[in-house]
Amino acid sequence: MVKKLWDRLKTHWRINSNIQVAIILLAFALSGFSTLYVHRYIDVLFGINEESSFWIDAAIFVLLILPIFNTFLFIYGTLLGQQKFVIRFIKIKINLLLRLFRKT
Repeated sequence: MVKKLWDRLKTHWRINSNIQVAIILLAFALSGFSTLYVHRYIDVLFGINEESSFWIDAAIFVLLILPIFNTFLFIYGTLLGQQKFVIRFIKIKINLLLRLFRKT
């Protein structure tokens, strides 16, 4: 089952190497943990807590947290030698977000 998922990732991401999949997953993990660390401080800076409005929290997430994640992903991906993949991934994600906002 894991091999099937692994092969599916390789096909979907258009890569050939198992090592590349592992490195890309590592870049995602490092980016996620780094973003979580920064997110705590951003919440404190803007006074966001459990009682804050969902819309304020959502706006902060879209305007700050997503770009921070992409920045970390670019940095870690570049440091780990996967800059080409990361740039392609970020472009796809930005296009999806833009299409989402155009529809509303």
